[in-house]
Amino acid sequence: MGKYSGNKGKICRRFGVNLFGNMKYDKVLAKRPNPPGVHGANAARKKLSEYGKQLVEKQKLKITYGLREKQFRITFDRAAKLSGVTGNNLMVLLEARLDNVVYRLGFAPTRSAARQLVGHGHIRINGRRCNIPSYSVRPGDVVSLKDSSRSKALVQRFLDGARGETPEWVSLIKDELKGEIVRLPEREEIPSVADELMVVELYSK
Repeated sequence: MGKYSGNKGKICRRFGVNLFGNMKYDKVLAKRPNPPGVHGANAARKKLSEYGKQLVEKQKLKITYGLREKQFRITFDRAAKLSGVTGNNLMVLLEARLDNVVYRLGFAPTRSAARQLVGHGHIRINGRRCNIPSYSVRPGDVVSLKDSSRSKALVQRFLDGARGETPEWVSLIKDELKGEIVRLPEREEIPSVADELMVVELYSK
């Protein structure tokens, strides 16, 4: 799994966008929009070549979804083999990861925390234990919790503090602490943190 142990605020400032989902980084960007090491609110970001821009877009997606290069390339290759637009397929596959779905349901405040929930065995898929963050959910899958007071109390705390709406492609049954995958998302339903077309161009060279 992709783990970024450095200063996440600096990473968000470097790319100019909140890549981690935690609202505190929105405040960081509002207060200090310039890249780290660049002084002055009006300081310009370094100009990049086309290749450099493509690398940046790939990094943004990798960091957002917490993937290392090998995992990301495997996901891209899967997307390229599917019918339709490769960039759209890539975004749908990233959103369909179990750790991301747990995050979208509000069971965890960030994707990193969701990955921990999955990895520590708190999550069930159709009643069966699944500790694989990269597991791809399918329509009809039910995401629930391990039958333990600790798991339920942990997720309930996150749900109580959750902000924002649950995407339409998942159905949250809050009273039962579970969610169902209604369908896979459309590209326009996925919040954009990067230009996936540039990633396609990068890997097409």
